Amino acid sequence: MLSVAILVFRETLEAALILGVVAAASRSVAQSRRALGIGVAAGAAGAVLVALFAGVIAASAQGMGQELFNATVLGLAVLMLGWHMIWMTRHGAAMAAQARQVANEVKQGARGLSAIVVIVALVVLREGSETVLFLHGMFSGGGLTPAAVAAGGVLGVGAGAAVGYALYAGLLRIPVRWFFSVTGALVLLLAAGMAGQMARYLIQADILPGMLDPLWDTSWLLSPETAIGSLLQVLIGYDARPSATQVIFYAVTLTLILLGAKLARPPRLNH
Repeated sequence: MLSVAILVFRETLEAALILGVVAAASRSVAQSRRALGIGVAAGAAGAVLVALFAGVIAASAQGMGQELFNATVLGLAVLMLGWHMIWMTRHGAAMAAQARQVANEVKQGARGLSAIVVIVALVVLREGSETVLFLHGMFSGGGLTPAAVAAGGVLGVGAGAAVGYALYAGLLRIPVRWFFSVTGALVLLLAAGMAGQMARYLIQADILPGMLDPLWDTSWLLSPETAIGSLLQVLIGYDARPSATQVIFYAVTLTLILLGAKLARPPRLNH
């Protein structure tokens, strides 16, 4: 049961932290809570489908099915986070000025909602699917009972959700004048970190070369197995021993989103 609880906690925590950032960043978007709910439901439904075909996915592509699946989901999530970041740059100032008076029928709001739905669905799908596939592997090795999985799952989900909510509540305490800058930076780092993780999965699947692997090693200073290391891994894509390929994906994603946000920023009016 403990092994299941730890596994589920880790995956739930990753999803909860990302959802907390997205929820906080989009709090002024009309009907954003509804979009979050739809995204969670869609992602959970996708994870159930993965559970039904867990054996097929794990064994596909010469045993690299899970890596390819994760890389694909991460790639889509990076695209949607990048779009969300650029959209928020374009409309964030107006939403900050009208934080309590956002109309429900605003056209731009509808566009923002679609990005939120897709991002949340992909995050829940990825973490839920990864949990299912890991548990499938543990079941295959024997030693797990349905009761142990149920008890461990409840403990893991509860603890992970609690930590994610704490992050969300903390972000809401940030003054409005700084809020969009802080959450925008977090979304940017989330996207870059996911791009680096996507590269790692593609390397594991032998689709990309792991150039200069590792490029550096900071595990002596901060191990990704520690609580802080795990938190930074989720929020900013920290990797103690990244390859040059991962760093390139990270840097290119960071640069492209920043460039897109700069081009999307509305011009300042001269008075």
